[in-house]
Amino acid sequence: MVSRLRHPLGQVAIAGLLSAPWVAVRLLGVSTGTYATVAVTGLAVLGASFLLAWAAETAEKDVPRAFAIAVLAVLAVAPEYAVDALYAWGAGSGGATTAACSSTPAADALARACHDANLAVANMTGANRILIGIGWAGIAFYTVWQAVRTRDPAVQKRPGLLADVVTIDRGLATEIAFLFLATVFAFLVPLSGGIGLVDTVLLLGLYILYIGIIIRGDVDEAEEHVGVPAYFQAKARPIRVTVVLTLFAYSGLMIFTAVEPFAHGLEDIGIALGVPEFFMIQWIAPLASESPELIVVAVLVNKARSTAGFNALISSKLNQWTLLIGTLAIVYSIAAGGLGTLPFDTKQSAEIWITAAQSLFALSILINFEISMREALALFGLFISQVAIEFLVLRVFSVAHPEALSIDLLHGFTVLYLVLAFVLLYRRRHALTEVFTRARNAARAALGREPLAVEPAD
Repeated sequence: MVSRLRHPLGQVAIAGLLSAPWVAVRLLGVSTGTYATVAVTGLAVLGASFLLAWAAETAEKDVPRAFAIAVLAVLAVAPEYAVDALYAWGAGSGGATTAACSSTPAADALARACHDANLAVANMTGANRILIGIGWAGIAFYTVWQAVRTRDPAVQKRPGLLADVVTIDRGLATEIAFLFLATVFAFLVPLSGGIGLVDTVLLLGLYILYIGIIIRGDVDEAEEHVGVPAYFQAKARPIRVTVVLTLFAYSGLMIFTAVEPFAHGLEDIGIALGVPEFFMIQWIAPLASESPELIVVAVLVNKARSTAGFNALISSKLNQWTLLIGTLAIVYSIAAGGLGTLPFDTKQSAEIWITAAQSLFALSILINFEISMREALALFGLFISQVAIEFLVLRVFSVAHPEALSIDLLHGFTVLYLVLAFVLLYRRRHALTEVFTRARNAARAALGREPLAVEPAD
């Protein structure tokens, strides 16, 4: 019996069975309590995350790894799109506009629409900052910790406290370069007072260009796989492709349907315990919706595939920073019945700026294709300290004008992130040149042109 469970098909069956209670609830229309909903949807997300990881690894035999990871990233964060789209729709259908929301709306319906517009931005920025502050930092620590067992060649031991590093494949230069461009553009988004169709065109265009480059890349040299991916890769191509598409479709469906009630269940529990709604929407709900992504990356790290793991994290950040922001204006305009701009207030402008600044700092760390434990600790420490201090200011300490102080706090951390980023980028300017040269070469290869000479940075 045990040997059957260890068989690749047995492992797939176990992962599929984890979602069985949620499937039954959906098909039978059973009404469950909050805690039961969180339990069954959480199990479904866990099982679907394993299926998603196996599908992406199996697909690497037939398509470029970067493209397989990009598909994985989109499916893993699809629930985040659904939650944000829900709030954007509420803003558009309720008549929220920059002019209408610039002063305190008198009508309850309009006030709710303006509130939804701000929640859409808050949820988006919260998800992006969690992905870096917890995701990138946490996976770096987890990779080094697991390297004792996995002997991951990407981990390099160096003398000194927290000096060990995780090296990143230089093949990720394209993802890093496009994320860098999206991050720079993100600083401009608040200047127009909302997310408009110009932002949509530019950000979606950037992502489409990225996909166009990576999909025309060569299939990577075969990497040794074990377990479920190795089992399916040994099958004939028609069977392999069918398995990959089926796993992608089923896991994507499970994640898409389960994460939203999972996140809302956590929100209800938090609010019942006295946690403010806005805090739950910005931090707890995105943490739940990011869970499939983090589980998938942990699976890859457990197989000593940290490069693929970081590829997934960077790809997720890129599609959230482009597709997620870009689609908000589309959903808002459809709901509003015409072209428009999703408005947000001064607080959300500050949230976008600090999110962009954190992204720039994280990229300045990865620009030389490695991240040390000290750098991971800095990412995590800055993220946690900002969230904790703001929570104390808004909900614990009795201070005059807490909202204004909260915005000042966001601006202060934004400046701190930018100073650290600019210092690192200046010191690693040769690495920055290398990244964009390699990205340019990937674009040239997609067009069938000869690559330019690349001088690796020291």
